[in-house]
Amino acid sequence: MSTPAVERDVMEYDICIVGAGPSGLSCAIRLKQLKPDLNICILEKASAVGAHSLSGAVMEPGPLDALLPEWRQSPPGICVPAKRDEFRLLTRTGGFSLPLPPQLHNHGNFIISLGLLTPWLAQKAEGLGVDVFPGFAGAENIFSADGSVAGVRLGDMGIEKNGEPGPNYTPGAEIRARTTIIAEGARGSLAKQLIKRFELDARSCPQTYGLGMKELWQLPEGRVEPGLIQHSLGWPLDSRTYGGSFIYHLDNNRVYVGFVVGLDYEDPRLMPFEAFQQFKHHPKIKPLLEGGEILASGARTIASGGWQSIPRLEMPGAMLIGDSGSGLNLPKIKGIHQAIRSGMLAAEHLAETGSPAGFDARWRASPGGQELKSVRNFKPAFKKGMWIGLANSALEVITGGRTPWTLNNRVPDHQRLKQVSEYQPPEREWVERTLPPRDRLASVFFASTTHDENQPAHLKVLDPSICATKCAKEFGNPCERFCPASVYEMVDDGQGGKRLQINAANCVHCKACDIKDPYEIINWTTPEGGSGPNYQSL
Repeated sequence: MSTPAVERDVMEYDICIVGAGPSGLSCAIRLKQLKPDLNICILEKASAVGAHSLSGAVMEPGPLDALLPEWRQSPPGICVPAKRDEFRLLTRTGGFSLPLPPQLHNHGNFIISLGLLTPWLAQKAEGLGVDVFPGFAGAENIFSADGSVAGVRLGDMGIEKNGEPGPNYTPGAEIRARTTIIAEGARGSLAKQLIKRFELDARSCPQTYGLGMKELWQLPEGRVEPGLIQHSLGWPLDSRTYGGSFIYHLDNNRVYVGFVVGLDYEDPRLMPFEAFQQFKHHPKIKPLLEGGEILASGARTIASGGWQSIPRLEMPGAMLIGDSGSGLNLPKIKGIHQAIRSGMLAAEHLAETGSPAGFDARWRASPGGQELKSVRNFKPAFKKGMWIGLANSALEVITGGRTPWTLNNRVPDHQRLKQVSEYQPPEREWVERTLPPRDRLASVFFASTTHDENQPAHLKVLDPSICATKCAKEFGNPCERFCPASVYEMVDDGQGGKRLQINAANCVHCKACDIKDPYEIINWTTPEGGSGPNYQSL
């Protein structure tokens, strides 16, 4: 929250990068390699670099090899070479193997922790002279008199729950830069502001998202096959709901277990978190996990719209890179290599031209952009159902992605939800659960999320009256279900009705609420710098 008539410190840089993820860090490193004299800073809202970094994560190493060839000599703490792939279609009681799509051949790739890779990259950036500032959240963009982006304002510290400055109040500084690079990841709050202000999405399809949930498990001896990569689709989701699972086998008897649900789902009663827990109880999955324990968990949305949903990546004074610009290759279920590519190309463009102008066309024509173009029809086809999506995927494989048409997404995710009166949920045949976690609050514990209870809620509901009236009637308050952390809760108002209670301290920064709310009245904003989950082992 901004306080009027406050004198703010001003720091000036040549380049200000918002977000210490793989794209932002790669951009800073490449800039310093090309232009050592540039004065560069990176702002990171997490308390430590990597604490908010969450991905599957299987990484194609080529772009990192190009950026830092020495990385294989001292890799991050979790880095397991991919050895074998499996791909299954699950039914309620069993399933069968499917032909492995070429995009899921992972020979030569590595299973890593993004929460450990990013601190490793940050050390490299700092060694080159980049100022990396964890615990400082970019709250607002700032603009020059001519309307160009001039930098960002950091969030104020020490604001009380009532919105007034407390005894430890410190106004957020202004970070001014010749060029601002937004690398916040999917659904970043600053990117959201800039896309609206500059109409960067005027010629692109609405972005579409998935909610990814992930756990790190410690298992009994003998169950883990290091390097095994398993993917599935089907149960516990119905054929109209996009999603699927991953199990990545690490070393030391550990596995990553995850589940993604497309946020374009129609069922107002669907709870993505419960679908993930049901998946773990499938007869082919439960024997792997039984007797093990969860070490960490988390959730994050992914921007899965691909080629058609790329906004314009440049504007006066600023650029969008990485998942802020829709870089994920969804058929591969990979985005880290694309993020590194995007950051490196942005750096090379700025080093050569000194301006964001022309970056959008350059990215689209680059190997990273063309990789997205070749799989452009994958996600739109799945919006018509799983079987049509699979048939289209087979056709795309046969043609090498050179089909002469482009399927478009016209409906944003928040408009896909059906009203309770017009949608009959399928019989899901879900089972009684026995594996941990018991509920969403237990999962929040494993995310190690922390927020000062005395700070204002960073989740802003523009018109709470809608929640107890229109939304309750039309959609049955889906915020109580799509949030994987029990942030939203309808409680008695003491007058015979209901009111919305926001448990902001539970928030794991997934951004699903900002995307799926059918009335677009939930606005996710950055909490006080350093707040949130800790995903450094995920």
